[in-house]
Amino acid sequence: MKKFIATAVLPLSALLAFAAPGHAAPEQNGGASSTIGQLRAQGFDVRISRIGSAPLDQCSILGVRNHPVAKQPFPINDDDDINVFTVAPTPKVTVSLDCSR
Repeated sequence: MKKFIATAVLPLSALLAFAAPGHAAPEQNGGASSTIGQLRAQGFDVRISRIGSAPLDQCSILGVRNHPVAKQPFPINDDDDINVFTVAPTPKVTVSLDCSR
């Protein structure tokens, strides 16, 4: 039974890992703080990589990189059967900023 579950879940998780990267780039019209706020509002865990020490409102965005995450199967063995739940980790993005002004 475990081999069947692994055989069924692995191709699906690989598909989900490669399907997600297109959603992480909001419009950059409002500046760095606006973009970071939009990403957080969409449910992303935002990591910031910056060059320089200028305030955030003076930074320009160099890029937004999505870190693909796959849903992980979480099997629970009961007395007579196996229940498999899916855990979806929080999607992560890195916003690269140029704050060297």
